[in-house]
This record gives sequence, C-alpha cells and structure tokens, in this order.
Amino acid sequence: MNDGALTAHPGWPATLHSGRVTLRPLRRRDAADWERLQLANEQWLSRWEPSAPGTWAARHSRSNFRRMVRAQRRRARLGLCLPYAVLVDGRFAGQLTVDNVVRGVMRNAHLGYWIEQGLAGQGHMSAAVAVVIEHCFGPVGLHRVQADIRPENQPSRALVLGLGFREEAMFMRYLNIDGQWRDHIGYALTVEDPRDRLSTVLQAQQDSQDRR
Repeated sequence: MNDGALTAHPGWPATLHSGRVTLRPLRRRDAADWERLQLANEQWLSRWEPSAPGTWAARHSRSNFRRMVRAQRRRARLGLCLPYAVLVDGRFAGQLTVDNVVRGVMRNAHLGYWIEQGLAGQGHMSAAVAVVIEHCFGPVGLHRVQADIRPENQPSRALVLGLGFREEAMFMRYLNIDGQWRDHIGYALTVEDPRDRLSTVLQAQQDSQDRR
C-alpha cells in the first residue's frame, strides 16, 4: 500500500462479522446496554479498569458513556482509534477498541477489549479480536497491533497467545489500574507474522453459527 494513498481514517467506519459475532461502531444509543453490563459485571471487570475517582456506578453511567462515545468519535474521525461494540447473536456484549493509532513509519495501534462474564471463555472475543486484526492489516493499513496485559490476567494472555501474538516485553509499573501502578506484559502481532491461528478461530466461529 502506498503511504500517500492513506486517508486520515482508512477502514473506518466499518462493520465486521465472524459467525455469531458482529463488530460495529459504538453508538450513543448503546448507553443503556453498556451501563447494564458494566454494573452487572463490576467484580468481573473492575480489577482491569484504569484508576479513576468516583464510584463504579457513577463512572459507568449512561451520561458518562455518551461523553466517552463523543470523544471516541472525534478521535475516530482523526484516524486515532476504531471504537467497536461487540455483539453476540445481535446483542450488545462488550467492547473492542483499536486505540492510539500511529501512522507514518510505525503504523501501530493498541488493542483493548472486554466482554460480559456470562459469555467469556466461549471463543466470542477471540473471534472479535481475530476479525479486527485482519481488518487492521487490510483496509486500515496497519503494520503492527499490540496488547499490553497484566500478568495476573491469564484469560486475556491466553486469548492473544492463542491468536499468534508473541510476548515482547515486561513493562514495570506501566499503568495505573484498579488503584495501583501495575506491571504489564507487551504482546504484539505484525503483518508479516503467520496468521493461521486467526483463520482457525474465525472458522470455528463460523462453524458454531452453522450448527445453530
């Protein structure tokens, strides 16, 4: 792809599909579903969330969600992020954000995601990450996608390793998460890396839908 041909936000907006999983741009009208899932999954999600003042309920209100969506839309228009809602069988189930997009000689972005506890461990988020990686290395025109994960977050570490990400670094006291500065392990995938594991996950998701 020619650098000069890249627009500020290639590949965005876009809706992506993988079997039972759909990724579409986050919308302000997702507020009620987002708030409901955040409140119901506080224990599941809170230990991985950035530190912030106020109660969990106050920080995860519909009004705060709408402010977040407005900010992410501005960043998306500038080509700095791709903020997705994750739907499973057409129902709002979580988020996936490709953020801190850097162009030029780097073409890198960071990956963040969450899914409600009742749907965790069933391959849905693996499929969501797989399909967004293919999109990032295709229409979006990125060269590298990275995910920085706390050592204690074994499910998330297993997810990226299962998709072929490699462990690259240990970042000491890297981010202030859940009230403390936490170490993170850096994982990454580049466009040159084998992507057979992505294909396997996407095929499994398609097979799951076909069996329904």
